[in-house]
Amino acid sequence: MEGSILDSLGTELIGVMSPVSICMLLVVLLVSILSPSSSFPSSPSTPIITAANLVYSENPSDSTTQKLEGALLNAAVFIVLISVVTFVLVLLYYYNFTNFLKHYMRLSAFLILTTMGGAIFLSLISHFSLPFDALTCFLSLFNFSALGVVSVFGRGVPIIITQTYTVILGIITAAWFTQLPEWTTWVLLVALAVYDLVAVLAPGGPLKILVELSQSRDDDLPALVYEARPTVSASNGGGRRHGDLGLLVGGVSDNSSVELQNLSRNVGNRSNEEESTVEDVRERMRNEGETIPLVAENSSEIGVIDEERSSLMEMVTRDGGDGNEEGTSAGIKLGLGDFVFYSVLVGRAAMYDLMTVYACYLAIISGLACTLILLSVCRRALPALPISIALGVIFYFLTRLLMEPFVVQTSTNLMMF
Repeated sequence: MEGSILDSLGTELIGVMSPVSICMLLVVLLVSILSPSSSFPSSPSTPIITAANLVYSENPSDSTTQKLEGALLNAAVFIVLISVVTFVLVLLYYYNFTNFLKHYMRLSAFLILTTMGGAIFLSLISHFSLPFDALTCFLSLFNFSALGVVSVFGRGVPIIITQTYTVILGIITAAWFTQLPEWTTWVLLVALAVYDLVAVLAPGGPLKILVELSQSRDDDLPALVYEARPTVSASNGGGRRHGDLGLLVGGVSDNSSVELQNLSRNVGNRSNEEESTVEDVRERMRNEGETIPLVAENSSEIGVIDEERSSLMEMVTRDGGDGNEEGTSAGIKLGLGDFVFYSVLVGRAAMYDLMTVYACYLAIISGLACTLILLSVCRRALPALPISIALGVIFYFLTRLLMEPFVVQTSTNLMMF
């Protein structure tokens, strides 16, 4: 008797919760260390100018109405820019400019590591008064950035190194986004969550078109994503694997939008010669005594998927070889945009106090779990940002406006210790 698809949800959630937690923790530490320091290039006294605050630069002396109107205008401009970039990405991919997109992604990652990462590195050196000469600093930064590009986009690289550099990219980007003005940050987070809903679920949404195009070609899509590969036992009764939850999380790095999708195809074994018909695949399976490791419920299609050509929205499945060995099963892919905006939220909360950080962290993790559960029930593409961002924003303001004054008053009056 087959168990529920929710039986393996814990394994899937932990596989993606750990890197998200690490990313948020390190962003909070960076914000706590560098924000008060004038050595940080984007300290609150000198806010950075990005696409998120091109129109309005927030001033502490501005009224609440001015801040809200300016933040809404900044968010609107940012969403429009994201939409334009996404549609350009769709056009380039539609006309098979895949190599151009890959080189663009490599260049973007290199610039993030060298410029944004280098600025944070120099700020840390200055803050802790570390003895670094200019030549050593330059060579170290260049080697670190070059290794990062090779690790993220190269083949044959150990998965732990690729995962580490993907998390580092998210940390660097999020640390800079936390330096945006407060009102702009909160309005932008809400606007991105709404945009994610529209882009994924609405007919003609850019992300929906992009993913459908990628799946129709059975081709990969250049993107910065974190790939989790939980290790599971391959010796379960009847050849059934645990952890084979039919879903994944993917992301498009250009607009930091992220979505989840249920895998609606079956995964066959890999061989040197891939057969084109379902009957041939089944016959080969019977001859070799192998079983299909992942079978999506109510699906009538069997596809042989090459790991090196896996598309943006698909499971990563490997066989362990021997029946008694451990294999790598369904891996969740989490878009870099999730890391960035989850960390921006807790980083902004860290500028207030740690109580709001704890509340926002728990809200984000709870939202991620809810999204995975909802996906396993709905069996259709769902955006990953809205639930977590909504819970995080709500918990932040509830903690800041209600919980924090309550705790301070009770502690001050010795009613709670």
